[in-house]
Amino acid sequence: MLFTDRDDAGRRLAVALERYGDEHPVVLGLPRGGVPVAFHVAQALGAPLDVIIVRKLGVPYQPELAFGAIGEGGIRVISEDIVQRGRVRPEDVRSVERAAEADLERLARRFRADRPRLDLSGRTAIVVDDGIATGATAEAACEVVRAQGAARVVMAVPVAPPEAVELLSATADEVVCLSTPRGFSSVGRWYEDFSQTSDEEVVALLGQAARQPAAVTEEVVVDAAGLPLAGDLILPPGARAVVMFAHGSGSSRHSPRNRSVASALNRAGLGTLLFDLLTPAEEADRARVFDIETLADRLSRATTWLRTRTSVPVGYFGASTGAAAALTAAASPEADTFAVVSRGGRPDLAGPHLTAVRAPTLLIVGGDDTLVLDLNHQAQSSLRCENRLEIIEGATHLFEEPGALDEVSTLAATWFTTHLPRPA
Repeated sequence: MLFTDRDDAGRRLAVALERYGDEHPVVLGLPRGGVPVAFHVAQALGAPLDVIIVRKLGVPYQPELAFGAIGEGGIRVISEDIVQRGRVRPEDVRSVERAAEADLERLARRFRADRPRLDLSGRTAIVVDDGIATGATAEAACEVVRAQGAARVVMAVPVAPPEAVELLSATADEVVCLSTPRGFSSVGRWYEDFSQTSDEEVVALLGQAARQPAAVTEEVVVDAAGLPLAGDLILPPGARAVVMFAHGSGSSRHSPRNRSVASALNRAGLGTLLFDLLTPAEEADRARVFDIETLADRLSRATTWLRTRTSVPVGYFGASTGAAAALTAAASPEADTFAVVSRGGRPDLAGPHLTAVRAPTLLIVGGDDTLVLDLNHQAQSSLRCENRLEIIEGATHLFEEPGALDEVSTLAATWFTTHLPRPA
């Protein structure tokens, strides 16, 4: 897996970490390169961001061999075994510690300015770096974080060699790593742009995170060419796209399943618009629910309305018959949809419009939803755009099985963030 830069890596890593959003974690970046990655993780999870500053304590005659580490707050993690085997004298331990403490205090003042260190007591702490080579610094950071009172320690990186992940698994409660190539060589090899992160950039990102406003949540009335449709618009800070939800039969903007997926997209830094394509009176008419052309027309007109509110790219998430409406709207010559995701949908109902869809399309179906799975296979054969069919084994039509909806959320967030248009 190749990353464009640390921003790209952070957004992708945030998708893999979205399940921690409900734990109200603290995100800690290892300076310097880990902070830009951690910034996007914190944004996606709506979590506070801080740095975790640690200094390894090296044996005087062999500095690369660490006998411990220190962190802020007077935290010391010492390996008595290495001290004894290395015959490190007490005065040498104190000398190495004093030098490390001075460096630690200098960096803390530099990066954090006048802001206090975040309290980790009883919290889930997600330690983030831009990659791991040997794992020694990351291991020290996890030990220091736990000593600072974190109840759970998660180490998260875009790329690392398999042996480093195995090493960290003994220290962290969980290691989340997007790519573990065997021919690793160096972290920078897995980035197109791995330019050095400056102290100034670290300071700016920490300051921006501290000032970060909350996501804007607004009840709106979507104007679909004169037809008012109730909706909920959520725009996280710096949202680079908005995903419009097209609900299908028996569903509405209040659907707990779609709202769960929307929350995951919000944590990934994407805006969401959940709105009803039908009025309350129309929802009782089954013929209306399966009138794909009308649903698609309203979705297209609602998209035009949304573009008056924001200039970011627009994607579609469709469920049941809403998936057919999303694909039909995306097939329009005027459509400028960057991606489409269908959850347990009926894309087959888009019929001849499927061949005209240009937006990358992901179809998600439960493995035990056999009839809908067959219909999705048929629809996929008509698609000419980039597409993929993901089958969630053991899941039924409503994805009510444990973990099934979480898997839907992760797949959807990854598809949308991966296919975001690059800024001009």
